[in-house]
Amino acid sequence: MLGTSAMTPVVAQAPVSQLAQAVNIPYEAFTLPNGLKVLVHTDRKAPIVAVSVWYDVGSKHEPNGKTGFAHLFEHLMFNGSENAPGDFFEPLQQVGATDFNGTTWFDRTNYFETVPTPALERALFLESDRMGHLLGAVTQEKLDNQRGVVQNEKRQGDNQPYGLVEYAQLAALFPEGHPYRHSTIGSMADLDGASLEDVKNWFRQHYGPNNAILVLAGDIDAKTARPLVEKYFGDIAKGPQQGAVNAPVPTLPAPVREEMKDRVATTRIYRDWIVPGLNDADTVPLDIGAAVLGGLASSRLDNILVREEKLAVGVTASLQQFAQMSMFEITVDVRPGVDAAAVEKRLDTILADYIRNGPTADEVNRVATTEVAGRIGGLESVGGFGGKATALAQGLLYSNDPGFYKKNLAAYGATSPATVKAALQKWLSRPVYALTVSPGERGAYEEAADKKPSSFAPSYYRVPAASEKPLAPPPKIPAAAADTRGSREAGAGRAPVAAVDRSKLPEVGTIADLQFPAVERTRLSNGVELIYAHRTAVPMSWVSLSFDAGNAADPKARLGTQALMLSLLDEGTKTRNSVQIAEQLERLGASFSPRASMDRTTLTMSSLSANLAGSLDLFADIVRNPAFAPAEVERLRGQQLAGIAQEMTEPRALALRTLPPLLYGAQHPYGIPFTGTGDPKAVAAVTRDELVAFHNAWIRPEKVKIFVTSDRPIAEVKAVLEKSFGSWRGVGAAGTKNVGAAPPAAEPRIVLVNRPDSPQSMIYAGELLPGKGTDDLDLLNAANDVLGGSFLSRMNMDLRETKGWSYGVAGGVTRLVGEPMYAIRAPVQADRTGDAIKALREQLTKFLGADGVRPEEHERTINGLTRELPGSFETSAAVLGAMQANDLYGRSDDYYDTLAGKYRGMTAAQMDAAARAAIKPDRFIWVVVGDAAKVKPQLDGLGLPVEVVEIQGK
Repeated sequence: MLGTSAMTPVVAQAPVSQLAQAVNIPYEAFTLPNGLKVLVHTDRKAPIVAVSVWYDVGSKHEPNGKTGFAHLFEHLMFNGSENAPGDFFEPLQQVGATDFNGTTWFDRTNYFETVPTPALERALFLESDRMGHLLGAVTQEKLDNQRGVVQNEKRQGDNQPYGLVEYAQLAALFPEGHPYRHSTIGSMADLDGASLEDVKNWFRQHYGPNNAILVLAGDIDAKTARPLVEKYFGDIAKGPQQGAVNAPVPTLPAPVREEMKDRVATTRIYRDWIVPGLNDADTVPLDIGAAVLGGLASSRLDNILVREEKLAVGVTASLQQFAQMSMFEITVDVRPGVDAAAVEKRLDTILADYIRNGPTADEVNRVATTEVAGRIGGLESVGGFGGKATALAQGLLYSNDPGFYKKNLAAYGATSPATVKAALQKWLSRPVYALTVSPGERGAYEEAADKKPSSFAPSYYRVPAASEKPLAPPPKIPAAAADTRGSREAGAGRAPVAAVDRSKLPEVGTIADLQFPAVERTRLSNGVELIYAHRTAVPMSWVSLSFDAGNAADPKARLGTQALMLSLLDEGTKTRNSVQIAEQLERLGASFSPRASMDRTTLTMSSLSANLAGSLDLFADIVRNPAFAPAEVERLRGQQLAGIAQEMTEPRALALRTLPPLLYGAQHPYGIPFTGTGDPKAVAAVTRDELVAFHNAWIRPEKVKIFVTSDRPIAEVKAVLEKSFGSWRGVGAAGTKNVGAAPPAAEPRIVLVNRPDSPQSMIYAGELLPGKGTDDLDLLNAANDVLGGSFLSRMNMDLRETKGWSYGVAGGVTRLVGEPMYAIRAPVQADRTGDAIKALREQLTKFLGADGVRPEEHERTINGLTRELPGSFETSAAVLGAMQANDLYGRSDDYYDTLAGKYRGMTAAQMDAAARAAIKPDRFIWVVVGDAAKVKPQLDGLGLPVEVVEIQGK
């Protein structure tokens, strides 16, 4: 078995206990008389405040026949309230909100936004108005529209490879009546059946302040926050008291095996068990056990099935945690040409041995270190999907303790191998759900998608236990007469607090312009430039090596060479094998991330600053000394070919592979699939010598600039980098590329990529823009914010919010150093494909004609672009990306400091002129990935030639 050897270079590392001390989110708490729980965390690093509202309602609260209601209602909550009519995103964009969204899951629904500090009062007004004053704004028209949007979100998920697996898992693992048995997205039939009174009752039952948590995190303190919260939320009356949901952890009476056919390129094997929720003492040991088995880069399954025996091209093991239960899941993607049954047998043997013997102390320590590093990195954000506000809210909602994150992290550091083994033996010795998904036709979507998932499994077999009984459904939603919420529609009484004036939105104070971190530049002794920004929010460092290469450097006869080369960098050096590299990264709490855009190849190392020296020593070895061992080349070649085959089944990937070569032409450096994975024939043929030659030509000091954000001073960072990279010298001649080559003349048409039985069509259309990506594109991007660049853009509002044909539409500039591209992406329901293209063309024509940027759109866009700047660079990753963009496009280091003034000087006429000069709809090529039998008749009347192509290698 691959593993650590005596000759492996040793790297220093900080102990987990020391690292965990950095994870801390102090808070103050208070509760309003109406039951609203409030948490306040102060973080003054930026003039922004995260506002996060969590409701104790998710899909587990949905009664039979009402699946999908929690998520459907989340959508309705963004459609305006009684005193803030119109789309909720409009006033948020006006104040420059960032990280704003809402999500629904089994256990909760949450809404969040991060706003400049002077806009906090307006954000509290908006959140309180939809908590206490919503029902008068909920109409049948809004319900019908959002029902269509949600159903298209469901189609979009179902349309993906393996997109129907969750339905099968839930139906097999949970008994009838269990609150976790149905998916959060719900069924088409239940969504169709949702009446206006149904959704209003849902609000009355679940959206009271006593069923909610409000977290404020950032440039705020409890003394300032409390009067504001009392002002806006204090007069909202309590709702019905929510009862606990009965959701015991089920055990299958006997193993269940199912088989499913799907349009996938690779057979995937699943093993699933339902285990306890996140508050159980066994949950952390189970999570560690899953990571050791298939979550770490050096996991048991990776080492055995992928690296050594080469039976699989990908593996995972994870614990998906919920409040009342969790799902322990293992997946194995079978290597093409290998017998899946043999892999299943081998998987089960490995698993049995692992359960019997458990993990080693080193494996447990590596998981704990990785977990701590991830938590530290996540604490840089005050809000969003996973920042400080989320950690506090989750702890209070699920564990009745906002500080649960700290106890949880301590548990990772204290867990022993024996504890992990005991938990695995206790829970994974129970009957397993085994699913195999293999390539084939899944059948007609509309007939199958809303049946019980077992209908997809012809080999389905389940023996029910004699004692197994269905669980009672959740309580029924009370009638409207029980409402005591304070909405005008209900006419209910209010809590004894003076009502706030809701006749107008609160004024927004002066929002200071962004002060981008100071950027320093210096050079290593070999001339490599170091561009640095000091960031002190968390004790971490990000070091990014940006090479002048990118996908455009891929040899035309060997497309995919760069991707294969990059994947091999951390799979072995002259002194370390792939397992040793993975293990050392985990011990250090570091991560290595190779990626390529069209113009740049970027190798990034994130590191706990306490381990920076050891991390950079390992980083330099990976970058400078890759071994390209023949066995590893063949293994990674197989994985890349499997990945390309998988792309041929995915709508978005198919579109990205199709459109750019049509626009740029086959001979242009950009005229390649934008996925970067290349051509399967070329990948199959590329030799080790060609990989070495590509590395020598492009991954070299003459091609690189080093970008760093760190809490450590530049002198210390430079000294460590000098030791790791200062002696680096290039080998042979450097590579060259010509991104200024002339593309072919535009040939407007529709290219229909036939993907049978697709419930949605992926529309991906565009044209090449005049000029270069290094030109000033700020006016054009501002104009596009109105057309296709934001949620409130005309194209998205038309196809999603007005027509309900899509879950989301976007258009924008794909900025490249050479000739950039303007592209529109629109996944739409299959039966509206032709209508959607027609609608998009109409929007383009109007906007570029007489109906340009309107006054209200100009105000919203300029306010939003200006005010969102302080919140846009909260994290080191954002700062690092901005520094690299400035360098790539030839902008000054203080570019973002000047941007607010530039935006304020833009007129609507200037924005219109920029858009009209650049965007030419009559030059567009439209790529549609969908069912040709259903879609082509819709396209034939659009006045463009239609070319139908089949998926390569099908």
